Amino acid sequence: MGSFVEINDTLQLTEEQGFPVHIFDLEKHQKNPVTLKDVEGKVFEFKNKPSARLFQIDPVRVYYVHNVNGKWLFWGRVLIQSQKIEKQLNDDGTWDGESWKTSGTYTILNVYDPEYQKTFTLNEAPDDRNYYK
Repeated sequence: MGSFVEINDTLQLTEEQGFPVHIFDLEKHQKNPVTLKDVEGKVFEFKNKPSARLFQIDPVRVYYVHNVNGKWLFWGRVLIQSQKIEKQLNDDGTWDGESWKTSGTYTILNVYDPEYQKTFTLNEAPDDRNYYK
């Protein structure tokens, strides 16, 4: 008997999982790029990532991706500050014996400028999930 734990070097988030679209908006970023100064010192939260996951922790970088309707858009790199793995309970409080969810906090290490963001996404996102393809 064993358990499955996923090890990730990429924090890929939907808006529902906590991606801060009020700060990281592609259209605004292309006109007036978000910089590290805009987010320096802020701690962001993520929640409800499916399954038990371990992310590389500070000081090791983790790629930062916005999942936009199943398509990946890379924004930069983050440093994981905390992580928590919990049983994913059903609405009635029972557990199915195998479902987990992961949450945590992170800070921003760097933000890609719009041109590099596009190039990086084109080269690093899986073809079937690439925002630009």
